[in-house]
Amino acid sequence: MQEELNQFERNEVWKLVPRPNDHLVIGTKWVFRNKQNEYGIVVRNKARLVAKGFN
Repeated sequence: MQEELNQFERNEVWKLVPRPNDHLVIGTKWVFRNKQNEYGIVVRNKARLVAKGFN
């Protein structure tokens, strides 16, 4: 997860701003995946932070 957050800062894709009183906060959630090779052995663990689009 920390690697994903570091990429956000490095790529400058977001910044933290104060919330306006007349707007709601968009929720987020973490999605985890295990990448496997052709033999089913876990090669890498991946984490993604995604926005809840239904809000």
